[in-house]
Amino acid sequence: MLDAGTLSPPDGDGSVQVQLDPSDKIKGAKVFAVYGKGGIGKSTTSSNLSAAFSKLGHRVLQIGCDPKHDSTFTLTKKLMPTVIDALEQVEFHSEELRTEDFMFEGYNGVMCVEAGGPPAGTGCGGYVVGQTVKLLKQHHLLEDTDVVIFDVLGDVVCGGFAAPLQHAERALVVAANDFDSIFAMNRIVAAIGAKAKNYDVRLAGVVANRSRETDEIDRFCDQIGMQRLAHFQDLDAIRRSRLKKCTLFEMDDSPEVLAAQNEYLRLAQLLWDGVDPQEATAMKDRDIFDFLGFE
Repeated sequence: MLDAGTLSPPDGDGSVQVQLDPSDKIKGAKVFAVYGKGGIGKSTTSSNLSAAFSKLGHRVLQIGCDPKHDSTFTLTKKLMPTVIDALEQVEFHSEELRTEDFMFEGYNGVMCVEAGGPPAGTGCGGYVVGQTVKLLKQHHLLEDTDVVIFDVLGDVVCGGFAAPLQHAERALVVAANDFDSIFAMNRIVAAIGAKAKNYDVRLAGVVANRSRETDEIDRFCDQIGMQRLAHFQDLDAIRRSRLKKCTLFEMDDSPEVLAAQNEYLRLAQLLWDGVDPQEATAMKDRDIFDFLGFE
């Protein structure tokens, strides 16, 4: 990664984020970054989407970008060691690492990496994401990959949040049909727009999650110029799949599970075929505060 001052223009007014070294660009694969408010279901969405892409015959790599390293456990059935864990074991001499030290095969051949992060309060997750991509390229692990999915932590301002946007082609936002997640989504849309000024990433749209209805999401999308890509209801089967440490594609064949599986397959095909970039304009915090809800 290059020092923030060595590339111009900066990533938005006042940016002090580390910028991408052009040699670290992921080439060949379709790259997606999944965002949303903390706890909204980004990891569930990412893992089931990875499984759906694999069901369509694509070679998939999912990269968890949260220090909690819990992005991929429904694919691997365990909490995996992180890239940071592996690097610490060799005193950060990356040339001594083997692929099996930090990459694990999950459900239906999905390859899984947990970037990890520095101890709480001690560093920036953006550095970790950059080092993870460098390591994957060093070991030639991206050359035979069709789809890369970054599952990103829910912090809107830090470099750890922004770093995957420097690699992704399209960014998805996961949101429920409620005030808090739509309010957060608005700020995420603004962040994606800022990165789009200097990188290839573009907004793909929103995935409605854990919601019986989508009226508030749809009203917000109409207001700012964004589309809803998919809708997943608040199903007990999704809760149970997390407890069973498996994807929805390994659950029973009840009508609600089959419907959710088909919606993930439809979303994966839609993203594979290509989603037109959304020219959405985020609202000011005060404006969206007044816009959301009803009397």
